[in-house]
Amino acid sequence: MKKINHLFFRLAEFVLVIMLTLMVIMVFGNVVLRYGFNSGLISSEELSRFLFIWVTFLGAIVAMRDNAHLGLDTLIRVLPGAGKRFCFALSNLLMLGCCVLMFYGTLKQHQINATTLSGVMQIPMSWVYGVGYITSVAMGLMILGKLIRLARGGYSDGEMIQVQDSEDGGEQHIVGAKR
Repeated sequence: MKKINHLFFRLAEFVLVIMLTLMVIMVFGNVVLRYGFNSGLISSEELSRFLFIWVTFLGAIVAMRDNAHLGLDTLIRVLPGAGKRFCFALSNLLMLGCCVLMFYGTLKQHQINATTLSGVMQIPMSWVYGVGYITSVAMGLMILGKLIRLARGGYSDGEMIQVQDSEDGGEQHIVGAKR
């Protein structure tokens, strides 16, 4: 199972790199074509916008694995172990609920998006917004894994704080604060 998990995230990271590279090439190429040659690729703007949607959603999956989403841990850090477990379970259940709503919303919109074509490239919009299925399922499975691990007692008190400190050694900097 760990190997499949590792392969999935390696694939997601690879796809993210490819999509971001394509976006940079298309946008830069279009700028050069517009200002240098007074022309441009019509589909470049639309495709880079669609890729941006996919990069955002796939990036959210990778960030979830690394606990890199924004969070506030002021209260959680001072709670005893039982309070941390309760808040960890509650926050993960709420996120799981959001994943269910995202999947349901994507499903409800699927038929409309399947029959609506994009303006320039004429592809069904379900290919653009179908990333909601991937994101909700992947994040939902990660959250279920966390909840199962919590139920089995597999988390220490420190691991239940799902916020990473800043990269500069855990120091927190407040803009305008005197040191």
